[in-house]
Amino acid sequence: TKIFMEEAIGAEYGEGFETFRPDGPLKVDVDFLNDRLQEGFLKRIRYAMKPDEAYGLIFSWDNVVAGTQALKLSAWKQLAHEEGKEIPDDVHRLLLHGAPDHVLHKVLLWGDEACELERLKLKLSQLYSNNLLKLSEPLEGLKEWLDAVSTARIPCAVVSSLDRRVMVEILENMGLMTYFQAIVTEEDGMDSMAHRLLSAAVKLDRKPSKCVVFEDDPRGITAAHNCTMMAVGLIGAHPAYDLVQADLAVGSFNELSVINLRRLFAHTGSTFMELQKQVVEKTPPRRRLTIDTI
Repeated sequence: TKIFMEEAIGAEYGEGFETFRPDGPLKVDVDFLNDRLQEGFLKRIRYAMKPDEAYGLIFSWDNVVAGTQALKLSAWKQLAHEEGKEIPDDVHRLLLHGAPDHVLHKVLLWGDEACELERLKLKLSQLYSNNLLKLSEPLEGLKEWLDAVSTARIPCAVVSSLDRRVMVEILENMGLMTYFQAIVTEEDGMDSMAHRLLSAAVKLDRKPSKCVVFEDDPRGITAAHNCTMMAVGLIGAHPAYDLVQADLAVGSFNELSVINLRRLFAHTGSTFMELQKQVVEKTPPRRRLTIDTI
């Protein structure tokens, strides 16, 4: 039921997650990964010749790979219909981002007992999973964009709080499975949005500071920046003025090209896609001074 909740942003300075090794647990944070995942000698030579391959792209699942807002609302409406209940019109945001326990018990007032709440939550998750499995098309322009980055040999990852089995089946239904070299799902046990991004960077074998995150949520953009990653905001679920923290905000993937990734890391800001006009100062021609003699 995490898919119906706002996850913690995470990755404030020094915060990380633990991975277990034979000699004991190892704490992994942003600085550790940026230092440990430095390119070796051969990779530096390769990336000097093919700089695009040094980057890693991380795609959030919700409303970036596929539109999920309508599917979540549909699951709530199906649950209400099957339970003989009604949903007020003014609680749609809570339905998308509120904890199911809180929404069912405090907002909709559908149940008081713990066993009844668990039954409704399980049924809601099942209805949403069934809706997801009907997906057959990704967001407009995504497949063309993945084709372009695949040709440039840039590795990609997708992060989600869904079950891995469901995630793999959906990607196969949409014909996207071959484009993603890494998948981060519920089974990875990450506690926050930032931890999922760091886990994706590890799986892609790319420094966090060389990764670009594609997000539609301002909270996800903050998580990306906390991880020293670049963030591209996709306008849709949130308007453009909510995505001002993003390094670039676009209306669709059709507005992107691979060459933009280099310019994005050149820190030229959100105007890096505009044509750069060279200003040439034209100085007036020098006049030759002459002296008239009588």
